[in-house]
Amino acid sequence: MFHRQITRHTWLYTEMVTTGALLHGDVERHLNFNDAEHPVALQLGGSEPADLALCAKLGQKWGYDEINLNCGCPSERVQKGAFGACLMNESNLVADCVKAMRDAVTIDVTVKHRIGIDQNESYDFVRDFIGEVAQAGCTTFIVHARNAILKGLSPKENREIPPLRYEVAYRLKRDFPQLEILLNGGISTLEQIDAHLQQLDGVMIGREAYHNPYLMVAFDARYYGDQAAPKTRLEVVQAMLPYIRDQLARYGAAAGGGLRLNSITRHMLGLVNGLPGARAFRQMLSDPKKLAAGEPEVLLEAFAKLR
Repeated sequence: MFHRQITRHTWLYTEMVTTGALLHGDVERHLNFNDAEHPVALQLGGSEPADLALCAKLGQKWGYDEINLNCGCPSERVQKGAFGACLMNESNLVADCVKAMRDAVTIDVTVKHRIGIDQNESYDFVRDFIGEVAQAGCTTFIVHARNAILKGLSPKENREIPPLRYEVAYRLKRDFPQLEILLNGGISTLEQIDAHLQQLDGVMIGREAYHNPYLMVAFDARYYGDQAAPKTRLEVVQAMLPYIRDQLARYGAAAGGGLRLNSITRHMLGLVNGLPGARAFRQMLSDPKKLAAGEPEVLLEAFAKLR
């Protein structure tokens, strides 16, 4: 919801939600979202075609615009569940998963993946993976242009240490011109996005969108042709206040839930990244005493710290 205040058109993705969490957990907690967030994709983690099909149907029922299968997460917990990046070693299974989901829903089913596993840097590996999964009907692939190191690196290290090889994604687009190939990994400036869009169909922004979200304020005009005036940072904060009040009323302590003000505001700390007074803004929004009162107006008080 916060990102949607900054960009009206950019596609947004959920965190990865496992099939087990949906089939055996609180579906509303995982899938409920605000209509204003569209277009938004649900990213699923799993490896059982039947389970993924059921979860894809849930995603469509709850109003998501796309189902995305995660074949890129390298964490050990995910590996123990036999999904995430290790699925790249089983392209036939991924194809079965995609087919099962496509048969279950009418919205797009896409795949996000790495370009290799461990020390295997063979282009043939990722090319054959995409080729087989595409035969199951997937037409959009989001390529995180690093290998996934399944043993020895943490998920954080896997986002930083394996070298980026953008040329692999470029080559995939040349070999599969009929497919939509999007690039992910290490992209942090408008100039980098522009350069990649000369070669590819799209770009996914991950960490930069979180740590420096106001980068996206230029996206609507630059990439979607929408010349409407974007919100200022202050207007973004102001637009979030009624949403925060509503969420706290629905899911906060007064309603018997566990949602706290910090559950939302901590994801907004990057809004003023690089501005004078940004540190004071972050400190106020990290102050337990300030947050304990549960008053959303603390955001305005923190914003006043900017110089």
